[in-house]
Amino acid sequence: MHRVGEMDFTLMEEFLRHINFYDTSFCVALIAIIFNPFFWNLVARWEHRTRRLSGLFGSPFLACYCLGFIIILLNVLRSHSMTVAMKAQPRWEAMDRMDVFYVGTALIIVGTVLVVSSFLALGFTGTFLGDYFGILLDEKVTVFPFNIMENPMYWGSTANYLGLALIGASPVGLILTATVAAAYKVAIQFEGPFTAQIYRERSQRRKHE
Repeated sequence: MHRVGEMDFTLMEEFLRHINFYDTSFCVALIAIIFNPFFWNLVARWEHRTRRLSGLFGSPFLACYCLGFIIILLNVLRSHSMTVAMKAQPRWEAMDRMDVFYVGTALIIVGTVLVVSSFLALGFTGTFLGDYFGILLDEKVTVFPFNIMENPMYWGSTANYLGLALIGASPVGLILTATVAAAYKVAIQFEGPFTAQIYRERSQRRKHE
């Protein structure tokens, strides 16, 4: 038992030796990962409370499209910064194997299916926080992939990043992917109840009509 503990500790030491937590590219990627969900939740809640963006653009749809495109650009920047960080830091020989490569490839395929099918099921406004702009869906989406899991777009995106980290045999990629998962988990804790409240308010309005 003692030897197993020592082996685990040695493995962790070797893993951490391949990561420079003070590298500029790592810090930039970390900031991008944390900033993105914070930004879109902050802006969307502000819009829900004030309707300022809808007023500025003259339409809730145009305002939602604008925020959606900004979110897409931010996510492209996040992906780029993570790729730069992974390339800037060393590969780990223990991960540099064909079976790990195949698992990474499978994760990217599954992740892409989840992201694309989620977008097709929700549409642009459903994907990019249209609920906060008053653009509500008629009913809860229950088609694939929402019939197999909650928040499939977030977890599909996480699977993509994990796949890239495995293919690249990148310890820093694993750390950044874990941060993505944590950031999404926190975002879900805020978005889920707030979105549910928006639809409850609509139901109450309909009862009084």
